[in-house]
Amino acid sequence: QVQLVESGGGLVQPGGSLRLSCTAPRLTSNTCGMDWYRQAAGKEREWLSSINTDGTTSYADSVKGRFTISKDKAKQLTVYLQMNSLKPEDTAMYTCKTAGTLYCDKFWGQGTQVTVSS
Repeated sequence: QVQLVESGGGLVQPGGSLRLSCTAPRLTSNTCGMDWYRQAAGKEREWLSSINTDGTTSYADSVKGRFTISKDKAKQLTVYLQMNSLKPEDTAMYTCKTAGTLYCDKFWGQGTQVTVSS
């Protein structure tokens, strides 16, 4: 079983920044890509961003220009989500998921809470 370990959430003021990380200790960086999602209270899960094994990235319009996805150059699969210019509406549970192949497209992190409030 592949486990994903997330960290980096917390409370931040509007306009602030946070960096989330998601590590899959049993996967290498060229095995799977990674997606980030979030789910706010009472709302549907929203896809935010993806990074493929070749480093290609994509973003939802809601976060484009504010969030940046990247992956560590180490062999172990570790992906970051740098979140800048945070808004109260970014408050949600943020979760990572591996992606790219049938094997990869099923492992989820436990989620990390991000709260943007003054």
